[in-house]
Parts: sequence; structure tokens; C-alpha cells
Amino acid sequence: MELTSKERILLAVNNQAPDRVPVMPDFSNMIPCRLTGRPFWDIYLHRTPTLYEAYCAAAEHFGIDGWYQGYVNVHKKSTLDITASLSHREGRIYQTVTHHTSKGDLQETIAYYSADPPTKTRKMVTNLRAQFPMIRELYAPVTGVDASSLEEQRRLAGDKGIYCLGVGYPGIHNWHDYFAGGAADACYAVYDEPDIMDEWAFLIDRESAVMAEIMLTLKPDVLLLGGSGTLTLASPELVRKYSLPTIRKITRMAKEAGIPTMLHSCGTTMAFLDMLVRDTDLNCINPLEEPPMGDVILADVKARYGDRISLMGNLNTTDVMLYGSPEDVERAAKKAIDDAGSGGGFILSTGDQCGRDTPDANLFKLVETAKTYGVY
Repeated sequence: MELTSKERILLAVNNQAPDRVPVMPDFSNMIPCRLTGRPFWDIYLHRTPTLYEAYCAAAEHFGIDGWYQGYVNVHKKSTLDITASLSHREGRIYQTVTHHTSKGDLQETIAYYSADPPTKTRKMVTNLRAQFPMIRELYAPVTGVDASSLEEQRRLAGDKGIYCLGVGYPGIHNWHDYFAGGAADACYAVYDEPDIMDEWAFLIDRESAVMAEIMLTLKPDVLLLGGSGTLTLASPELVRKYSLPTIRKITRMAKEAGIPTMLHSCGTTMAFLDMLVRDTDLNCINPLEEPPMGDVILADVKARYGDRISLMGNLNTTDVMLYGSPEDVERAAKKAIDDAGSGGGFILSTGDQCGRDTPDANLFKLVETAKTYGVY
């Protein structure tokens, strides 16, 4: 009997065999925006449509098993005031956001493009020790969330895939977004200002645990832990110190609530994956990128860990998905299914974020292959 996409994915996430291998390419951003035919700043800045709505349309267009990443607005017990201003230059829209704390202002600037996702061109931390009293105020206690849009989000997802809510965790992958010098400055801070960074990690851990508790009460199909580049941007020692304790706590909470967990971390993965399997209750990991973008050989990971964790990945997003032919995609998809599909516990996907100009024909071929070759 053919399953719904939601049923199919949940069986795979829980390391079981559904009717066929689910197919869930990672195209949460650029491809949905391209398909709207609108400037990307309409989606990212003006939310006309929202990125969630754009993704829903793209998932239906390609006929995938959907990976619907929902959102809620967070309320905090805070007197922090935030103001924003817009400017237009060089064919871009710049948004300057100022966080007015009782100790002074923190400011960042985001550039919005017509055909690319936004980037931060100015980050808030230039002098960590002087600014940390201001940073503390960013982590005022969470008092709740505005979940008024969840019903509509769930309606759009239906049974066409899994509805996820997300939570983060501390680490260089998080801090690089705050420091003017990016990951390099964050790494220096870990060693030059360990007392401050330990406190910052505590603040994130506390907030993440509260957010996880709230998200779990909203009953998503899957709780998603977002940590792009967790190991790529840090050493195993730093991951074990800053990231692993929070992941362990959140995955235990989810297990006790009866909700499976999935973790997204692109780039190098193997040392991180070993920690996750040994020390957490995580159910599924993606995107398990192959060299040179990552360090995962899918068949080896299946043999080593496949009985303990569900796998999602891992077609190369440039050589195969962007620049390859539909025949290249078919060969790579069949190999991934052969390498990791046996016995279930596998979701056919791509590496991190398919490029904007990935040919539609390649995505359609990926879906077709899963539906024909991936039958159990």
C-alpha cells in the first residue's frame, strides 16, 4: 500500500523501511525563490510571499517528499528595543538593524539581493569584552511564542511531508554570525576570552532548552536541530565542549516527548557523527556531504552507523546537481540508494542547498529515480 509522504519520511527517520526511499532534496532557499519569479528581497525582506510559502510551492512543483520547516515568533521578557532602516544602492537593499540595550547599541547590516540570499555585511561584535554586557541582553528569558500561523503552515504541508520546528545550539557555527571577523574572530575569542565564551554558551544552551520545550509542546512531526558547519568551522574538541551538551539535552527531551529529531550540519561530519551516535538520542542526520565538500562515504557510514541512526543525503550539489546531466543524477541517485538504502533508514537527498540555477530536469530526475529504483 502506498504511503503518504509524511508516513514515508517518518518511517525512514525512525530507521525503518517504508514503501520506497523518500526523496527530499535540500532546496529550502534559492530554488523556491527563483520559482516565484520575484526579486529575492521580496521573499527574504518583504515576505511577499514568505519563504515557507515559496518552499511549499516548489515542493509541489517537483513532487518531492516535503521537508517543511515552520517558524514561530518568539516573545521575551525584555526591554530591548530594536529599530531598522533601509537604504538602496548598487542594486541592493541594505537593512541596518540596531539593538538598543541598556548598556549601549549593537548594530548589524544585512544586504538583500535580487537573485541571491541575503548576507550580513556588518556584524555586531567588534570588541567582545566591552560589548558582552550588551550581548547578555539579547538572551532575555523566553516567555512564549506566537503560534498563530502554525495552523496555516500545517495546512499547507498536509500529508505531503514532515512539518518541522527548529532549535539551535552553541558553537562557532553560531558565533561566526556575530563577530565582525566571522569564524576567525570567534575562534580567537574561545581561547582569548574563555570566561566570556563559556557564559555565552550557557546563555544559548538555556535559551535552546526553553525553545525546545516550547516547540515540543506544539507537536511538530520532527524537531530539527540547525547547526550548519558545526564541525567544519571548529575542532572536534570545541564541538564536544560547546555543542554536544546542548544536543544531548535536546534530543533526550524530544525522545521523552515521543518526537524524533533530525540534525542538519553541512561540510565535514565524520568525527561529529561519531559523537552524535555515541552520546545523544538523535534519530537522523543530514546532509552527509561527500568529498570535497564533506568527508562522508555513504556506504561506509551505513555500514558503521546504519543500525543506530537514520541517514539523509548526499548527491553532490555542484558536480552532479548543478553541472551534471539528468543521466548523471540518475547514476548518483542509484548509487546512493545502493549504498545506504538497504533495510530502510535512508532519505535520498542532496548535499547542502542546491544552487539557484540547478536545472529543473535534474531535480525531476532525482524524484523519478527514487520513485522507481528506490522501491522496497
